[in-house]
Amino acid sequence: MRILVACEFSGIVREAFTKKGHNATSCDLLPSELPGKHYLGDVEDILYEDWDMMIAHPPCTHLAVSGARWFKDKQQEQKEALEFVRLLMEAPIERICIENPISIISSKIRKPDQVIQPWMFGHGETKATCLWLKNLPKLQPTSIVEGRESRIHKMPPGPDRWKERSRTFTGIAEAMAEQWNF
Repeated sequence: MRILVACEFSGIVREAFTKKGHNATSCDLLPSELPGKHYLGDVEDILYEDWDMMIAHPPCTHLAVSGARWFKDKQQEQKEALEFVRLLMEAPIERICIENPISIISSKIRKPDQVIQPWMFGHGETKATCLWLKNLPKLQPTSIVEGRESRIHKMPPGPDRWKERSRTFTGIAEAMAEQWNF
């Protein structure tokens, strides 16, 4: 399958699908951290190519409820962020997964189809992650673990905090590649 992994600089999801034999391409405004097929640029440049599946990680800066105290000051940014999410959701691609934390997507567009946690996929951490699915089954947990901590939430401020918080856990990426391996 031809798979577009939109808004991914880490290469984690792309590589999980590549290892399963798919032609996966990540796309981001940042270079990929892992070697592999990566389009450096705006996803709209390649969104309308012939893709079989898209897994998209739209930026959550203006969407996540963790920043609710600033919502009143970022109305325009939220509007633009929601328009971008709608663009991704409405792309002419047969199978789509939109991934984001708990966010205003749920109240402004629609509720997620599923909420997953890293501890369901082999990581002893908590980080509620919403999935909006089109023609994809819900992910089934692969390795439920104990010792759950909120490391991501507790990260100290710093210039790369947003990057660390936005990475997909490898267990989740591997579950996507295994369970959505059509």
